[in-house]
Amino acid sequence: METKRYTKNKDITVLWTPSKCQHAGVCVKSLPQVYYPKDKPWIKPEDATKEELIAQINACPSGALAYLTEDNSK
Repeated sequence: METKRYTKNKDITVLWTPSKCQHAGVCVKSLPQVYYPKDKPWIKPEDATKEELIAQINACPSGALAYLTEDNSK
C-alpha cells in the first residue's frame, strides 16, 4: 500500500492511503478549506489547525487518512 504524505503544516503530517479510501466525502464536508479532490495536491493541511485536522482524520470512515505529529503520536 502506498501512503502519501502531506507536510505543509508545521504541527502535523497528514497521511493518505488511496487504496483504503472509500470516497465517502467526510473529509471534504468536514474541512472544505483543506480537501480539494480535483486539485493536485488535493490535501492542503496548512489551511487548518492541528486540532481540526486530528478531529477530521479520526472521523474518516475507511481509515485512509492518518496523521503524524512531531512526537510521532497518533
